Amino acid sequence: MPQTSLRQRFSYPENDGQIMTSWNRFMEGQEPGSDALRRLIDDSWRRCHGAVDPARDRAPPPAMGDALHDLLADREDLMQAGAPVIASARDFLFETGTVMVLTDCAGKVLSVEGDNSLRDPSEAIHLMPGADWSEAACGTNAIGTTLQIGQPIQIHAAEHYCSGIKHWSCSAAVIREPVSGTTLGAIDISGLNESYSRHSLALAIAAAGRIENRLVQRELKLRYQLLDQCLERLRGPGRDGLIVFDRSGRPIKTNERAAALMAELAKTGAEDAQSIRNLMLPWKKGRVAPENMPGWIDHDWIEPVLQDGERLGAVLVLPDRSATVRRAGLRTVAPRPGVDPFDRLSGSAPAYLEAIRRARLLAKSPAPVLLLGETGVGKDAFAQALHEAGPRAKGPFVAINCGGFSRELLTSELFGYADGAFTGARRGGMIGKIEAADGGTLFLDEIGEMPLDLQPHLLRVLESGEVYRIGENQPRKVKLRLIAATNRDLKAEAGAGRFRLDLFYRIAVTSLKLPALRERMSDLPGLAAHLMTQIAARYESPVPAIVPEVFDALAGHDWPGNIRELRNVLEGMFLECEGGTLWPGALPPELHPAPRLIGMAEALSPLDRAERDAIAAAIRRHQGNMTSAARELGIAKSTLYVRLDKLGLKDQIAQLREG
Repeated sequence: MPQTSLRQRFSYPENDGQIMTSWNRFMEGQEPGSDALRRLIDDSWRRCHGAVDPARDRAPPPAMGDALHDLLADREDLMQAGAPVIASARDFLFETGTVMVLTDCAGKVLSVEGDNSLRDPSEAIHLMPGADWSEAACGTNAIGTTLQIGQPIQIHAAEHYCSGIKHWSCSAAVIREPVSGTTLGAIDISGLNESYSRHSLALAIAAAGRIENRLVQRELKLRYQLLDQCLERLRGPGRDGLIVFDRSGRPIKTNERAAALMAELAKTGAEDAQSIRNLMLPWKKGRVAPENMPGWIDHDWIEPVLQDGERLGAVLVLPDRSATVRRAGLRTVAPRPGVDPFDRLSGSAPAYLEAIRRARLLAKSPAPVLLLGETGVGKDAFAQALHEAGPRAKGPFVAINCGGFSRELLTSELFGYADGAFTGARRGGMIGKIEAADGGTLFLDEIGEMPLDLQPHLLRVLESGEVYRIGENQPRKVKLRLIAATNRDLKAEAGAGRFRLDLFYRIAVTSLKLPALRERMSDLPGLAAHLMTQIAARYESPVPAIVPEVFDALAGHDWPGNIRELRNVLEGMFLECEGGTLWPGALPPELHPAPRLIGMAEALSPLDRAERDAIAAAIRRHQGNMTSAARELGIAKSTLYVRLDKLGLKDQIAQLREG
């Protein structure tokens, strides 16, 4: 991203007084008239003028009850992809005075997690699930404005349009649908003004990228399952044309007859039958059939492809004009055997190798396994490997984060519900995750977060092998393997009355303790290299080098968020360094190296750090050419050398120029 664009994305707190003066002028009908006011903020104020009350001090009243349930249920895919990211915010935003907010594409808040000390101020301005934080509702704010412009942005203090929220500072980035690129929602880091950090924007961008990555993985998984179910039929004999559509209605696979039959249909007057590539099935979520289909398509030609009650997509059967369309059943193709799934787990520290050794032994048994360890140690990766190496590997692997949903939504997700079970229930009902895991593995992450009143219902399922959907009186048989995970001491929780002891003994038939990152620090360089390779591949960029001082700083941190925190830190640094060499200046504030590592007698102020980062980035872009870098920065070359000395960059720049 060019430097001019970067300046537009970030706030500059030192300009707050000038921006407030500009806002007062704007409210009086004058031109803001200040170079300190970013163009993006000026544009947003003008969009809000006359449409939003500038005296507003909170969002409109949030959706509640059935309306909130419907909102969350309609955004199920985004909620599931965002659940682990949002849940982790409870740990890595602890005592930062900030919260992480997930919204949909309309700016409706879906989830809020982070520093508990901010709960009362957040609720006071309705920064809570169900609230509308679009620009149209709340004026200029990071959530609404990033959704409006489709780009990351940081908005601080006086830059907000509404006077009642000018004591807040926020950074947000959009979340995009992996195939079409359409905006699905936004991720936001918000706090009171004193919590301002330039790095919060990089954190928001990284979090949005993680959610998008999870959406991509889910779409690919569903697409592979869809193709597995349809592959035999696509290759089979017959004169019908077959077009496979994914669950969003996009064509992804055809047989040889499809193109010829589409051309024949076009000759009969079906103008929109000329191109398979441009054909879409407008299949809305929760509907049993597409809506507003092209007139030449008969509803009987469409066959939904289902797996465990979930629609993977559909097959459009274009009948040979001399044949009769037959509705054929689609069977699931058994997964092909692969390599040892535990080989995917990266690490050579003795404690980690011992965990892998025990996991290989436990995988052979169908007995429940309780994975123990701090947040971010990779319990989900171990759960997946236990499933793939176990006796139910050919069955589904169904995961749900018990801490990522409200009590009502978690009940629906786990147990499913019958048609008409409650207001807003989907037509035809919904299969629950327990039922969907039949024949395979159910992974309950953060099981310690499960509400106490739901625990006996889960216990009954585990003991009887039967599940009742909400609103039904007839049980459904299920046979599954349970893997649970927690970062809590469940025995202590049971002693405190927050977890049922009988459920604990049922899920902890065997347990596996995963070491924290600080207990396997010898793995840190290899893990960092592995994660950076993944990050670079995701951004289609070469793998950047990491200077030794960065590893010194990483080794000195205790990593309360473990591997997940390490990944976030590296991705944030990657974005700050624009894909170039990772320098200590790009580290988040809590990991900044000691002054001696950067040749300084005292710690830098936030403004000095911002200047240091800008100078280092300019010199990297010009590959060590100081004359060109000084020209870009708008300062004399002699001044640049003075600033290098003051900001402790001389040694690092020397290494760059020598390299």
